[in-house]
Amino acid sequence: MLRTLRSFFRFAIAIALFCMACVPSTSSQGFATDLAGKPFDPLHAVAGKVVVLIFVRTDCPISNRYAPTVQQLAARRADQAIFFLVYPSRKETPEAIRRHEKDFGYSLAAIRDPQHILVKQSAAQITPEAAVFNASGRLVYHGRIDNLYEDFGHVRKTATSHELADAIEAAIAGKSLVGSATPAVGCYISDIE
Repeated sequence: MLRTLRSFFRFAIAIALFCMACVPSTSSQGFATDLAGKPFDPLHAVAGKVVVLIFVRTDCPISNRYAPTVQQLAARRADQAIFFLVYPSRKETPEAIRRHEKDFGYSLAAIRDPQHILVKQSAAQITPEAAVFNASGRLVYHGRIDNLYEDFGHVRKTATSHELADAIEAAIAGKSLVGSATPAVGCYISDIE
């Protein structure tokens, strides 16, 4: 009986070790990566600054239309907030992302998030969608950039509310927003894969 029990435990340990060896191990597990494939955590990139993540996709027309707006916001608040473009698709290669940045005039740092680490931390569901983290690293806003797109097929000539700009201002001032989330209109992140 004791011999059978020992054999069983050895077998169980061998199976457990085999299963652990089968789990893929990556150095970027738990982090997004830069375009060189190195782990990168934008929330710890610059201490004391507001961090703004803009979730984009190379083939989302609504996301692409916001490129000038995102660039203007980033330029206006460069001294107090740092912006990152986040590409959540597993299919978008670093080369495709670099080409997208060039085609749309982006000068912001780009991050790949194929494991959806930042997607989850930001509660993002759509591209384009923004997430604002205060200087302490707490999510204070996620949602649309503005109300230019009220719904699919319903586009205003100009936006009348600017939720992202308001969220950035509040985060810089250390204030709370009345609403910390506003639904975005665009391409669903879950549809990417």
